[in-house]
Amino acid sequence: MTAPSLAAAVPPPGLDGLRREVREFLAAEIGAGRIVPRSDNWLAGWDADFSRRLGERGWIGMAFPPEYGGSGAGFLARFAVTEELLAAGAPVAAHWIADRQSGPALLRYGTEEQRRAYLPGIARGEISFAIGMSEPDSGSDLASVRTRAVRAPGGWRVTGTKVWTSGAHLAQAMIALVRTGPPEPARHAGLSQLIVDLAAPGVEIRPIRLLTGEHHFNEVVLTDVFVPDDRVLGTLGDGWRQVTGELAFERSGPERILSTFPLLTAAVDRLAARGCPDRARLGAVVARLWALRRMSLAVAARLAEGAQPATEAALVKDLGTRFEGALIDTVRMLVRVEPDLLSSDPLARLLAESVLHAPGFTLRGGTNEILRGVVAKALTRES
Repeated sequence: MTAPSLAAAVPPPGLDGLRREVREFLAAEIGAGRIVPRSDNWLAGWDADFSRRLGERGWIGMAFPPEYGGSGAGFLARFAVTEELLAAGAPVAAHWIADRQSGPALLRYGTEEQRRAYLPGIARGEISFAIGMSEPDSGSDLASVRTRAVRAPGGWRVTGTKVWTSGAHLAQAMIALVRTGPPEPARHAGLSQLIVDLAAPGVEIRPIRLLTGEHHFNEVVLTDVFVPDDRVLGTLGDGWRQVTGELAFERSGPERILSTFPLLTAAVDRLAARGCPDRARLGAVVARLWALRRMSLAVAARLAEGAQPATEAALVKDLGTRFEGALIDTVRMLVRVEPDLLSSDPLARLLAESVLHAPGFTLRGGTNEILRGVVAKALTRES
């Protein structure tokens, strides 16, 4: 595991004006009642109109080249914009997965036709993607994928089930990891990635509801779904390497530490008005957040260089998941507010949202146990 340089963890100069612009835009959106800040809104807050408004300002696809509809501003500029969106609790789920990882995967492995078919629409906030990795009884162990694609005239017939596919009921497409080759002793062999049209015949999407009753997770059942050859992403049989690189985008971003940031800011405001009973405990949470932010930013810098820091990303995700749980516990101890989804008190509502969404934190992007295994194996190889 290569240690990112300290300089890479320092925000680059020249982005302050961009941050101010995003903050002013968000303040206007909130003030006009067009959006309502919520915890975990990057995955649960689907608002296609809001995503299109971001696209009009060039704040989606910032790492895409202009010829594919992006601004070409790069990963670090995108990091700055997404931090502001997450800190405000903005509803960004409609474009999040496509902008964060499906788009970069298409840029790295896609054909010219695939890039032009999807990337401009992603950048406009008009095309959404889902992630087809996890499966029932497999979880984060992607090498045990059983969804199979069988050769057919002009393409492939796909049968299997994907689970925890956020937004699949609203997205247009899903990049699915499937088996295209015969069983081999090496479990990582014979895997490929296919771009599945979620409106295609044979696709059935079943909701998996949160404790709140909200619906953003899904089970996607594929029964003899036809995927044409021109929707194979990258190289047949190279799916393991491709998906491992994709996980670096999925696991390392600021969403892994800022899902509950609106709760923290609301709690700090309340404690500032009433007096904080335990400033040391609150300070420890903020210090931990700052350290994790620098780690996430360092990974973003490596992604901007074209690297695939999958191990570092796994570490950020594991530590970030544990931090977000600790943040919720700390706020509950300090503010003494009863969680209530229907409360007119924003703090009580944010606390309830955070508590009820917390069980999902360890499911999306890989369970903590699997992530620690990834880090341990990398350290063993280098020792």
